[in-house]
Amino acid sequence: MKVMGIVGGIGPDSTIDYYRSIIQLYRKTVDDGSSPALVIRSVDVNALVNLMTQARYPGVATYLSAAIASLAAAGSDFAIISANTPHIVFDELQAISPIPLLSIVEATCHAAKALGLRKLALIGTRFTMKADFYPRVFSKQGIELVVPSDEEQEYIHGIYMGELLQGTFLPETRHRVCEVIERLVHDQGIQAAILAGTELPLLMQDVTTLAGVPFLDTTQIQVQAAVAELLSLK
Repeated sequence: MKVMGIVGGIGPDSTIDYYRSIIQLYRKTVDDGSSPALVIRSVDVNALVNLMTQARYPGVATYLSAAIASLAAAGSDFAIISANTPHIVFDELQAISPIPLLSIVEATCHAAKALGLRKLALIGTRFTMKADFYPRVFSKQGIELVVPSDEEQEYIHGIYMGELLQGTFLPETRHRVCEVIERLVHDQGIQAAILAGTELPLLMQDVTTLAGVPFLDTTQIQVQAAVAELLSLK
């Protein structure tokens, strides 16, 4: 059996969700009560956020590449990064990684294409919403991405840093994020909203559609891709 490596801790609550979801999907698929082989390397989210805030992207790549190297040394056959924002340096990491990496962006794009979607909202940290690593992948498939207004982006980024990464998920915050998505449905005609932050599904809980459009849960999409890779032959 393959061994999956996970770069986690960005943040801790979503890493727990990843672990739980991987076990559940694996057991549902294999159906013999067994568990997959996993190695988790948890990193310090504060160190990563500080590097991102200062736009020190080479430092981000160096920090994460060390975590990936430790996963490879521990016997991992491939790895995922259980967060969206660090994918801003995914290409750099993939180029130097000793093991294959599965991209959350590529997996989400594949899911959107399979659903026939052509215009989606991108909701995540300010780093994710303002960078081009999502649009660059999606544009190759003819899929347009739109983001909230600058004011809405600042709000979402603020609650992401101040609440979600601290494990705080408030009903009033969920209501406000829903309002932002509803506005994008009405003003931009989006067909779906990408929850491009792995804490966002925890905030939205059981809400899977809003104003008639679905959410693309990047956590679950990447989990599905990772379990499929786990079950493939070496």
